[in-house]
Amino acid sequence: MSKEALIQQLEGEQTSRLITYITGDRQPFATRIAGDVVPLLSRHLEKIGKVKKISFFLYTSGGDMLAPIRVVKLIRNHCDTFEVLVPYKAHSAGTLIALGADKIVMGKLGELSPVDPTTGHPFNPQNPANPQQRLEVSVEDLNSYFLFAKEKAGVKADQMADVYKMLVEKLHPLSIGNAYRAYRMAKLLTERLLSLHMDKKKESVKMKKIIKEITGDITIHAYPIDRDEAKELGLKVDIPKNSVEQLMWQLYEEYSVPMKLGQPFQPNELLAGKDMAEIKQAAAYIESMGFSHQFIFTGKVHKTIRDNKPVIDMNIDSQSWVEVQ
Repeated sequence: MSKEALIQQLEGEQTSRLITYITGDRQPFATRIAGDVVPLLSRHLEKIGKVKKISFFLYTSGGDMLAPIRVVKLIRNHCDTFEVLVPYKAHSAGTLIALGADKIVMGKLGELSPVDPTTGHPFNPQNPANPQQRLEVSVEDLNSYFLFAKEKAGVKADQMADVYKMLVEKLHPLSIGNAYRAYRMAKLLTERLLSLHMDKKKESVKMKKIIKEITGDITIHAYPIDRDEAKELGLKVDIPKNSVEQLMWQLYEEYSVPMKLGQPFQPNELLAGKDMAEIKQAAAYIESMGFSHQFIFTGKVHKTIRDNKPVIDMNIDSQSWVEVQ
């Protein structure tokens, strides 16, 4: 079935209007959740109008931590009930979007992840010769460093100041402060998104557990939280019936195949014996019934001889959202 036919069937099964948001993970055309999708999403919602229920079909590896609350509030202003459909990955910022939904419909392979934002150190102290290379710093890495010193190295409480001094010799103090600020922001966003559909007084214990697990206790950033574990955390997870699960996966594959999700880019595939080939790669989608926006990379791949060796050069001419009829 075509994407449009699958969207129509899912709308019938869920008694809702459906919008898809897919970001790509294929290098070098990877895309992430970002604020530039908000005005595009608004156009889709204006076409749909105010409805009882909106289903948001999502695949992403993450992105800007502030975009999710804008996305969620915008969608919730156009419907009475908001659900997120997760056929596979909805990591990091994608998880934040899911946390703002009244219900998370997760397939067998559906994954959420911890919300552990990272920030960039001004330079990588392991490679000072390359000042352009940034070292990612997360608050969980910092926490683990201090826990290791305490639990494994046997550092006493009155010696922890020396452990901190050793850290700031390698990392700028402002980088450490920035990582902690990002951690506090993740906690705040998680709480505010949950508060959109949970009672802070009646469900305070459940909310605190979710916030603690999502933003702190699970210390591996890419740790996959499947639907069973998500339910145990207290999230409002719905396990779809078989027909819905099959439709969700078929729709995911309709995006996965042309986007080649998870597959590295091989320039020789485009060249196929030629010296030059055009690049036109759709790397993100936001779509609803009869309306489509695609984030498209365009450019060229050249095969040349340099120092008597074949060399492939790639030039990206443009990357932007395009409305596709």
